[in-house]
Amino acid sequence: MRRSALALILPIALAACGAEPVWAPDEAVTRARFISGQPPSITLYTVVRKNGGTGEHSGLLIDASQRVMFDPAGTWHHPWVPERNDLHYGITEKMRKFYIDYHARETYDVIEYRVPVSPEVAEMALRRAESYGAVNKAFCGNSVSDILTGLPGFETIPRTFFPNKVMQAFAELPGATMKVHHDGDPDNNSGVLLVQAKSTVEIQNINN
Repeated sequence: MRRSALALILPIALAACGAEPVWAPDEAVTRARFISGQPPSITLYTVVRKNGGTGEHSGLLIDASQRVMFDPAGTWHHPWVPERNDLHYGITEKMRKFYIDYHARETYDVIEYRVPVSPEVAEMALRRAESYGAVNKAFCGNSVSDILTGLPGFETIPRTFFPNKVMQAFAELPGATMKVHHDGDPDNNSGVLLVQAKSTVEIQNINN
């Protein structure tokens, strides 16, 4: 509740993002488990400032035995998506779009690169993300590169603090496909937060 209230009241500054230890209970994680039915893949999201092209944030969508979002030192959250430190479970298509909409705004684009992988590599990435722990402010690029470096097929990913360097190396991986997400929403994210809140109320009404 405290984090939700802060998200609704305070403007979000990506450059100042930080993470505190969070550990959702087992039953919440089990209940949220989502299997996309899509081929296994790893998708890198890079939040890029429109003015100057600086990479401000990195996140990983891992589509393995379940689909999760590793959002290191991130500020996005949803009450129906349980989090363990910086790993979010239950990333349905709606939640994936919420994540993108939250970061794409009038001053930032979200650049998406997706790479198909074997089930074994996807599962390795999932286990690494689960064991990584909470990430300190400004370490998002470093933690994403830590998880990717050494995975079969990702040996060319450098260990770096810079999201753009991770993105540039990821873009050169075999089979990588790109999509750019633009949005004109205001920087305070009022629009997407209202949509998220509305979806939560609708789900609660259905369940009741």
